[in-house]
Amino acid sequence: MVKPICKDTFILSQKAQPATQKDISVAVDLLDTLKANSGICVGLAANMIGVPKAIIAISIGPMMMAMLNPVITDKKGRFETEEGCLSLIGVRKTDRYETITVEYQDMNMKKHKQTFQGFTAQIIQHEVDHLFGILI
Repeated sequence: MVKPICKDTFILSQKAQPATQKDISVAVDLLDTLKANSGICVGLAANMIGVPKAIIAISIGPMMMAMLNPVITDKKGRFETEEGCLSLIGVRKTDRYETITVEYQDMNMKKHKQTFQGFTAQIIQHEVDHLFGILI
C-alpha cells in the first residue's frame, strides 16, 4: 500500500528498531511507496512512512529491492556530495563512500552480504542514516 511521506523531523530522528518476519508488510509498503514516487525518489527508509523499523527500499535502475536490518560493514573512498531527501526541503552537504559492503536480510529473512558502488552505494548510505535518525 502506498503510504504518505513523513516530514516530521522528530519522528525521522528516532532510531529504528530491528525488523522481524512480522514487518514484511512494512517492506511491501515501502516498495509500493517507492514505486509511486519513482519520478522523484530512489530510496526510502521505514521511518519515512512513519514506521520505526530497520527496513530500507532502494531503486537500482529499473529494479527495486528491500533490505531488512541493513548494516554497513565496510566503506572505502570517502567523498563530499550534496543530497536531497523526500522528507526534507532542499539539498544539503554530506560525506559518503564510493564503495560499501552491506549485510542485510531479504524479504524471506535470508541473510546476504553484498558490495555496492557509486550511486547505489550512496542511496544505501542515505537510507541507512535514516535508520539511525541521522538527517542530512
